[in-house]
Amino acid sequence: MDRLKPGSFWFRIFILFSVLSLLLVVNQVFHLELLGFKPLENSYLYYIMALSLSPVFLTYPATPESPKNRIPWYDAGLFLLTFGTNLYLGLQGLNIIQMGWEYLAPIIPSVCSIILWFLVLEAVRRVTDLGMTLFCLVFSFVPIFADYLPGVLKGVPFDFLATARLHSMGMSSILGIPLYTVCTLLIGFMIFGVILQNTGGGSFFLNIAQALLGHKRGGAAKMGVLGSGFFGMLSGSTVSNVLTIGSLTIPAMKKTGYSPQMAAAIESCASAGGPIMPPVMGAAAFIMASFLGIPYYQVAIGAAIPACLYYLGLFVQVDGYAAKNGITGIPRRDLPPIWRTLKEGWFYFFVILVLCYFLLALRVEAWAPFYASGVLLVLTMFRKETRLNGKAILNILFESGKVIMQLVAILAAAGLLIGGLSIPGIALSFSRELVILAGQNTLLILMVGAITSFILGLGMTTSACYIFLAIVMAPALVALKIDPLAAHLFIFYWGALSELTPPTALCVAAASGIAGSEFMPTAWKAMKLGAVKYILPFFFVYAPTLLTNGPLMSVILHTGFAVFGIWILASALEGYLIGLGEIKSWWVRFALFAGGILTAFPEEISTVIGILIILGCLIPSWMAKKRGRLQAL
Repeated sequence: MDRLKPGSFWFRIFILFSVLSLLLVVNQVFHLELLGFKPLENSYLYYIMALSLSPVFLTYPATPESPKNRIPWYDAGLFLLTFGTNLYLGLQGLNIIQMGWEYLAPIIPSVCSIILWFLVLEAVRRVTDLGMTLFCLVFSFVPIFADYLPGVLKGVPFDFLATARLHSMGMSSILGIPLYTVCTLLIGFMIFGVILQNTGGGSFFLNIAQALLGHKRGGAAKMGVLGSGFFGMLSGSTVSNVLTIGSLTIPAMKKTGYSPQMAAAIESCASAGGPIMPPVMGAAAFIMASFLGIPYYQVAIGAAIPACLYYLGLFVQVDGYAAKNGITGIPRRDLPPIWRTLKEGWFYFFVILVLCYFLLALRVEAWAPFYASGVLLVLTMFRKETRLNGKAILNILFESGKVIMQLVAILAAAGLLIGGLSIPGIALSFSRELVILAGQNTLLILMVGAITSFILGLGMTTSACYIFLAIVMAPALVALKIDPLAAHLFIFYWGALSELTPPTALCVAAASGIAGSEFMPTAWKAMKLGAVKYILPFFFVYAPTLLTNGPLMSVILHTGFAVFGIWILASALEGYLIGLGEIKSWWVRFALFAGGILTAFPEEISTVIGILIILGCLIPSWMAKKRGRLQAL
């Protein structure tokens, strides 16, 4: 962002575009018709891209060698070209619909379609990396070569110009579900996250975590898990969570005895839970609701139990590590008092209630973050420490514009993935053949889905990975009678594992930079700590009761056994069990690990077997310890 120096001409343009895009979103979401302006859906999306895609070329240099202290002429030219192309197509929105320009259009809109196609690819290259760009590029060209593809991948071919028109003016590619979801639902939640961070929300949640857990054994790590969980549930972010919370918790962990690797791994896992923790789960969850055709709150409610189970497993491992290594808590005198902290920041919890009220009670997802943001801004004015000044407001506008810009670039490009498969009709045939190939074997297709999601997640953003697999993989899972929400959450979880898993592991990269640890050893530790996240998706696929889909008693029973199983599983992974101490025997750890998985697996026979295995390991040890003959397993 060095090229946009505060006070410069281009910085002012960026702020102006941020303000205009926010006004445009509010006008559309609340149906205000300001100055009589009420654009059609496709025109609205073009106008958003005009205001939010064009600043990419001002903000991100073309190459590492490009000037970093000024805007070169070619980037200024791309900025104007992007703005002008989208503005023209937006003004032609009615003609595109009424005259079917996506199939046959005059020369000017046809040329604009080609230009927009490649501008989107260049924008996503700058915002992400070359791998994501090449993936979108290759799939966007699939319609041109569809008749040359082998077997089930063969589709209806289109020439280059027809493909460009369908990509840029049709409603199933660039203007498809991902971009539509961002512009109608997600932008408000991202702005809410920016305002929360800039009004001291991150510090408050960390202080609460410190006050509650900082004095416990391993308190620095536990407050990191709780603080990152709090912040992540409202920001839906990962790397920014690490940079916000981790910059405080990682030094505290190192100071109390954690190695740099362990401190970075703990914060990585805690921050990686952000996208799976309701009520705000990030872009993929909102797109999931659109794909499923259900309100977002149903996705959030369904994801709540698995997210809590993930944090439970992480918390148990963190506690076990502290117990084994004699890591104590932070002295109470160095921690903020709980009641004073609550008194100073109670309104952050009140804002959460406001957000949940609009989401769950009124069920107006698009309005919820704007009302919550408004309430938060009003309440912060009553305290001098949180009151916003001109500089803070300017920073909120800049950060909001940056977040919207990145999302629009990534999800417009992700739309090309959908278009590349849906235009020639490949997506449905691929899913059908996948089911035939699996031979009705649910476990086999789940393994294929997990591996595919994981591999794609290494080279793509979580949202783009989910979008691609929601088109080609999720229908195959649903065809095998898997609950639709469970199927979509399954591929979402596995695609998101790249945040913790080498060679990418963006969370680990950010955390290891703060901790000063080596990346690869830290990533392996993070994988071990986050092991529950690799297992959980199989649980809720086989029993949607863990997604609150089923009779209340079944939900309670399955959740209870899952909690017990995850506790045992995590204890076995770390080698420490509360009440018994350190588990030194590898075969006991293995048996408890297997017993934990079987107990947590929501099926009666496996649960009974798992409990018997666990009791078979623990009862003799408890009896021996009670008689004083054994101090630990």
